[in-house]
Amino acid sequence: MFLVVGLGNPGSGYAGNRHNIGFMAADEIVRRYSFGPWRRKFQGQLAEGDIDGIKVLVLKPETFMNLSGQSVGEVLRFYKIPIEDVIVLHDELDLPPGKLRVKRAGGHGGHNGLRSIDAHCGKDYRRVRLGIGHPGDKALVHGHVLGDFSKSEQNGWLTALLDGVAQELPRLIKGDESAFMSKVANFVSPPKPKAEKPVKPQKATGAPDGAKNTGQGPVKEKPAKENSAAKNAGSDQKDDAPTSMAAALAKAFRLKK
Repeated sequence: MFLVVGLGNPGSGYAGNRHNIGFMAADEIVRRYSFGPWRRKFQGQLAEGDIDGIKVLVLKPETFMNLSGQSVGEVLRFYKIPIEDVIVLHDELDLPPGKLRVKRAGGHGGHNGLRSIDAHCGKDYRRVRLGIGHPGDKALVHGHVLGDFSKSEQNGWLTALLDGVAQELPRLIKGDESAFMSKVANFVSPPKPKAEKPVKPQKATGAPDGAKNTGQGPVKEKPAKENSAAKNAGSDQKDDAPTSMAAALAKAFRLKK
């Protein structure tokens, strides 16, 4: 059995906040795999279902972000789920919007939801860091995380990211973290098709009738040289003409006599 935890704050006033992207991902997972209805248990909302033959619980703590560990701890103790089989989905300031990273154990990085889970349950769980971007100034962080996603974000990378996380979750459950990250990244930024190299025209290797193609228009053929034997034969015929005539006159003259 696995426990997937989406972090956020309860109530309609926080529903669209960047800080609640973990709740959004949890909702999409429950919808995608047709889990049972949300039930209020363990200081949160809990849904149960099956993914590729593996029982999975999805939890949205309703303790507010800073006390998330209380709710998570109750679920772990009741179902006797080891901390290694817990996956936590949360917002990440230090990643650009739409980017995702998976991390096992380590520090909380200043995230109060993770800080609370570390304190109540330990650190050896997997964190799916969902990038929301940093406002650039530390003084603006509070307003940024508690601000709503813009319409363009909702209709663009946010929807693509949540779709990817839900669809590729089976890979993460089975331990293939690299494939999970790669596949989800393709939802947000599909790989560009490779540009086809233009086909170079083939160079002419010859032209009809032995003419060479120089690229300068049609080539005029030079008149063929006369065959020397034919030329000589023609000369012989011209030379023979007077001789034959003289022979004929001589013959006629003899006959006259």
